[in-house]
Amino acid sequence: MEALVLPEDESHKGNGDTVKVPDRLLKREQVRQEEVERRKEAKESKSVAEEKIDYFSNAFGTERVTVEELLSGCSAENGGAAAAVLEDVSSRIQRLQKFLNDSMPFLTQYELRQAQASLQKLQGALADKRDEVMPKKRFAFRSRNSAPSKTKMSSALPAQPAAEKGGSAFVDGAGVGVTGQCGFSNVSSQVLSKGPDEIWKRDVLLTHLTGCRVRLYGAPSTLHIKHIRDSEILCGPVSGSVFVDDCSGCTLAVPCQQLRTHNTGDTRIYLHVTSRAIIEDCTGVSFAPFSWTYPALDADFEASGLDKCRNNWSQVDDFNWLAADTPSPNWTLIPESERRTSWD
Repeated sequence: MEALVLPEDESHKGNGDTVKVPDRLLKREQVRQEEVERRKEAKESKSVAEEKIDYFSNAFGTERVTVEELLSGCSAENGGAAAAVLEDVSSRIQRLQKFLNDSMPFLTQYELRQAQASLQKLQGALADKRDEVMPKKRFAFRSRNSAPSKTKMSSALPAQPAAEKGGSAFVDGAGVGVTGQCGFSNVSSQVLSKGPDEIWKRDVLLTHLTGCRVRLYGAPSTLHIKHIRDSEILCGPVSGSVFVDDCSGCTLAVPCQQLRTHNTGDTRIYLHVTSRAIIEDCTGVSFAPFSWTYPALDADFEASGLDKCRNNWSQVDDFNWLAADTPSPNWTLIPESERRTSWD
């Protein structure tokens, strides 16, 4: 760097005498200015982050209270209006989930966990209110033909497999006949499936399945997978969250906004997720990118609102492992050579 030439004082004006400032002083001043700018930017960035967190907390809290009030005021005495209220609550919870997903980059781990716990509590309250307002039908075996698909998907939907035992019999799961909810429950060693019209924007519950193969074609609102053993579950794009609890020896393949997995072991998950996957109290869980496909998958992605180009399948937060500098031993990535690409 060239030495800066400055006038020494007023008496030297015009006589050509000058004073040279050493390079080291100029460099020191440059470093000082850069540090001042860095601190200024850090302060501004912190201020912006705090403003964003405050906005999130206020907006999230206000909407949570609204949902709680809607649920508390909903009763069977309201008749048909109760179903409309529950659908409104379900939509509001989905919007809250999306709001949380979009806000994750600037939230602290504590705030993230608090918000996720609140959402899970709201989901549970919604399920309880549905049970109270619209009691479930009893579980039963019944014959049914494969449901017709939506017009835009009809030509592409593959034939739905029948149950391995019982010909065309299907087992209607918990919540069948209840607005917004459907699924399978208490089944062993069967092939089970539902088509787009059966699960479109509905809450799907799979519980107490052993040795089953499940195919869910379409775009449900949420997916709950509980108490499953040695089963394979493949699902189309879920517009909201997937909750997995108490599963072992399973293979899951699902696209969703958020995945939360509890009390699960020895399970492989082929995942497309637009936020970050969460595990808690899990061991031996492994992940790979979602690879199941069926003819109407692209249309279902569009219908679900999920971003097909945004997949954080390898970004997993373990709430039981707080060491930031050491990987969690509770989950791994499935090696490419071991990943499944063929499913049927």
